[in-house]
Amino acid sequence: MSVASIAFDQPWLILVLAYGFLARVLTGPTLSPLGQLVTRVVTPRLPVEPRPVPGPPKRFAQGMGAVMCLTAALLHFGFGATAAAYVMLGGIALAATLESVFAFCIGCRLFALLMRAGVIPDEVCAACADLSLRKRATIAREPGPTPT
Repeated sequence: MSVASIAFDQPWLILVLAYGFLARVLTGPTLSPLGQLVTRVVTPRLPVEPRPVPGPPKRFAQGMGAVMCLTAALLHFGFGATAAAYVMLGGIALAATLESVFAFCIGCRLFALLMRAGVIPDEVCAACADLSLRKRATIAREPGPTPT
């Protein structure tokens, strides 16, 4: 969508992209039409084995995308600086390309660096480093048979 906005000179797409990022930060793919398309239609049809990843780094990366989109929106709609807004969208396109082609998530790497620096607490690290903890927590929340 970033590339389409730049290539076709359609800055209004910045707002659509910003909504998608904000929706994913706040609710995961639940309120994001693009998130729904990817999780329900595209990913199940890909000929690759699913690889679960921890949620907090991904949410952090989505937050970075939201900040970049909101900055692009402010640059274009607030200051009329469309070229600068398109530079921000180019950064989003670069990050998305690295993630989709090379499985390199810039936000996830930055998240890990912030954990090592002590900016992000260790509890978050423990929760996302061991996926079995998340699976056990999910199982514990699932309703079981009602006691008689």
